[in-house]
Amino acid sequence: MTKTLLITGASSGIGAATARAAAEAGWNVALLARSQDKLDALVEEIGEGAMAIACDVTDRDAVMGAVSQAVERFGGLDAVFANAGKGVDTPGVEDGDPAEWHDMIHLNVMAVLYTAHAALPELRKRKGHFVVTGSKAGRDHLKGSIYGATKWFVHGFAGNLAEEMREWGGRCTVISPGMVDTPFFDEAKPGKLQAEDVAAAVVFALSQRKTSCVREIHLMPND
Repeated sequence: MTKTLLITGASSGIGAATARAAAEAGWNVALLARSQDKLDALVEEIGEGAMAIACDVTDRDAVMGAVSQAVERFGGLDAVFANAGKGVDTPGVEDGDPAEWHDMIHLNVMAVLYTAHAALPELRKRKGHFVVTGSKAGRDHLKGSIYGATKWFVHGFAGNLAEEMREWGGRCTVISPGMVDTPFFDEAKPGKLQAEDVAAAVVFALSQRKTSCVREIHLMPND
């Protein structure tokens, strides 16, 4: 039976690279993002084992509906990669923009929670795997970084969720990259980690034997 992976933030960068890598490894992929056009192009590239679901993952009802669509199409859910996230244009606390914080926290924190809440009943049926994108910024203290604080939440949540899922044979992994050359940054970072590096880490975590749970993969660029 072909396994199914649901990916949020799938239209570009790490999410799109993971969709390609997982499909190559034999997975069906359900791709979530707000951009229908980009998702459709990625589905056309990957082929029959992919489906596009336009979804704002900060909308809990939309996430619930997307999980239902994926299950209806592929018959179940074996893994989720909660990858959607964003930073802010104005760093720091004193000079920061609370409106930016609001939007970032809803995507980096609440969307992860909504995705886990919606997916866990399906993952439990197959002793599945929840993977989430953390960051080096979620392991280090960075001056005034609200973005970093959201990733500290992700790292803490992933560890706690791993313990919850362990009770029924499930697994949770946080992928923790340093700087990655993705559209997250305004300028290209060709010497840093590539989206494909992170995608390979996700597929590695998913490919482990059932007796092993890789709780965290921390990647840093060689440059």
